[in-house]
Amino acid sequence: MTPPDRYALVGHPVAHSKSPMIHSTFAAQTGQHLTYERLLAPLDGFVATVRTFFKEGGKGLNVTLPFKLEAHALADTLTERARAAGAVNTLKIIDGNILGDNTDGAGLVTDIERNAGIALKGKRILLLGAGGAARGAILPLLNTGPASMTIANRSPEKALTLAREFAGHGNIDASDFDALQGEFDVIINATSASLGNELPPVPATIFGLVTFAYDMMYGKELTVFMKFAEQQGATGRDGLGMLVEQAAESFYLWRGVRPETAKIFSELRTTLA
Repeated sequence: MTPPDRYALVGHPVAHSKSPMIHSTFAAQTGQHLTYERLLAPLDGFVATVRTFFKEGGKGLNVTLPFKLEAHALADTLTERARAAGAVNTLKIIDGNILGDNTDGAGLVTDIERNAGIALKGKRILLLGAGGAARGAILPLLNTGPASMTIANRSPEKALTLAREFAGHGNIDASDFDALQGEFDVIINATSASLGNELPPVPATIFGLVTFAYDMMYGKELTVFMKFAEQQGATGRDGLGMLVEQAAESFYLWRGVRPETAKIFSELRTTLA
């Protein structure tokens, strides 16, 4: 019998990742003959770990912290969204060359539009944060055709730099948190504040009764950002669906088959409860 194709998540740490569960479920669902493992790379040994994995016949890798920038530099070719993100979370070997992709933004958009049922076309979008998570989301969000996008950050210079870089892709501007005015249709928290159970210092007036508030973080309880948004009358959603959908996008890149995500989302939600 032909041995299964090998895939893995590479990072440091990787022990608590849900990716093996997700991709094993996708494989069983779609009838794909593969294995998916965790690959702990030394902090100074990412490139060597990846090259060894592919030399030994590995087909593809997911990349997590802190190696997404190194993966971007290592790839022989990059997808448009990976170039725009400046970071790579998915690697695929093709004819001996390494293709780098970034599926995070696509996963975010799919979770918002398909799973939450929020069409982004024509909406006023506010993106909180100007780090790697925010950067990876900008092009996929702009590709949906929003009326406008504002990037807000504690240091507005970083937000302004991003807005200028993506100006050719849509109506985009920058702000600091304090200067935000008016209600937004969609507010996405791409800061790491929720990891510390903190709230980005944004005014309550940016949330309205029709606002959809999305936190890229997720956990057993509502994040502090979601609680705050819902206190203002907004509808909230956390980033668990983004985790599942970005994995589905990686799986599709590797196998050419798009898995169904609703069941694994429900299973993961149960494990958090």
